[in-house]
Amino acid sequence: MKQRIVSLPLAHDELFRGELAERIPYHRMHGKQYCLPSIALYGEEEYEELQKASELVDRIYWKALRFAQRHLPDSFLAERLGIPSSLLPAARIETPLHGISRQDWIVTKQGLKCIENNTDTPTGVPEAAFLGNAVIGRHTLLRSASARMDEALKEAFGGLIAHYRKAGIDGGIACTGYGWHTEDACNAEYVREMIRQLGHPVQFVPLDRLEISENGGLYGNGERIGLLYRLYPLEYLIHDTDETTGVNVGEALMELARHGRLGLMNPPQSAITQSKGFMALIWALYERNAESAAVHGSPLFTAEETSAIQTYLLPTYYENTVFVRQGIPFVAKSYWGREGKGTTLFREDGTVEAEEWGLQESAGEDDEDIKQYYANQPKVYQQLFPMEEVMVHTEDGPFHGSLLTGAYVIGGRFAGLLPRVGGKITGDMAYFCPAAIRESGKPIF
Repeated sequence: MKQRIVSLPLAHDELFRGELAERIPYHRMHGKQYCLPSIALYGEEEYEELQKASELVDRIYWKALRFAQRHLPDSFLAERLGIPSSLLPAARIETPLHGISRQDWIVTKQGLKCIENNTDTPTGVPEAAFLGNAVIGRHTLLRSASARMDEALKEAFGGLIAHYRKAGIDGGIACTGYGWHTEDACNAEYVREMIRQLGHPVQFVPLDRLEISENGGLYGNGERIGLLYRLYPLEYLIHDTDETTGVNVGEALMELARHGRLGLMNPPQSAITQSKGFMALIWALYERNAESAAVHGSPLFTAEETSAIQTYLLPTYYENTVFVRQGIPFVAKSYWGREGKGTTLFREDGTVEAEEWGLQESAGEDDEDIKQYYANQPKVYQQLFPMEEVMVHTEDGPFHGSLLTGAYVIGGRFAGLLPRVGGKITGDMAYFCPAAIRESGKPIF
């Protein structure tokens, strides 16, 4: 494709006003643009391949998850995946449905590659589901790449709610996240609205207003909560303690989930697949697929799935030896890295090309704490493929960066795309452009 990013004939403030600015108030973040008055173009064949490939990768993750839950000991999950011991019992619960996941894809000379999968608390939902559809529908002649996200969200959460109710979990439905964090609050509110449209009463309760009662129930605004959508990572939650009572809130919530008194969305099993150590596990299972028959009864992955792993996933290991010995560029990723934090790129000779810690321009004590948090985590090592280079127009002038394409798989089905343009490591300062499908011979405007 000759042109990946196309600017709209509108200035930022001309586009992001009224309803768009109200629904996505963080269209500017950290003093600069986040959402751009531009669109990212995906050819029809490319879009169709992303749909099929992302669902295949989701199926591969699902199979490997069940293998881990049923056949791998706690010691492996703790040491190789970094799952906290107090989270393990809840994470082993086999929930038959999932919520929202967002895979990260790059376009390379060797084709499409999936570099990781966010299965616990992916964000960007309002940007793709609402903003992308609105901008493309109102200002172009193209089709949005995220046209069915609302439908997918309703199907997925409707299924999870029905599953938990059938399991006997009563109580109200609530969505939670940081109340003070505009982006997270808007993401949680978007999910709340989808649940409300299904006909369920549902409230938003900020994290700091959730309460564990003496009888072990979860409450918010005086109502007992039975089902909770949480936009808060499990690896944070499990260590949280109430400053007033000293109660370990995270462990208490996991006990409620373990004993069928609280249904979490996404389910606790998502912590297993969220760990970047899980990518190395998938690669190890792929390399030993024939051997898996000894415990699985037949090879874990089908011929189609092994082909998909070879084509779309990247070699990932618990150590860097294979890359260092062969002079292959690689990436080191912290197990619980988010927004690129804890990621380091290495050249063929083993020297550092780039690293990301999410630090601000003027470093302080908090920045050093953040760096230590990610630096001290175990890491996986993944073969490095260069990302597609693109140029976007910003208020500060042209920005030459790298394109990362997020592919949402919601409830097992492809739902939409979230393109972001940032550095060689995509951090939280990357730019967002709505994704559109460019049909052959059809004008953009």
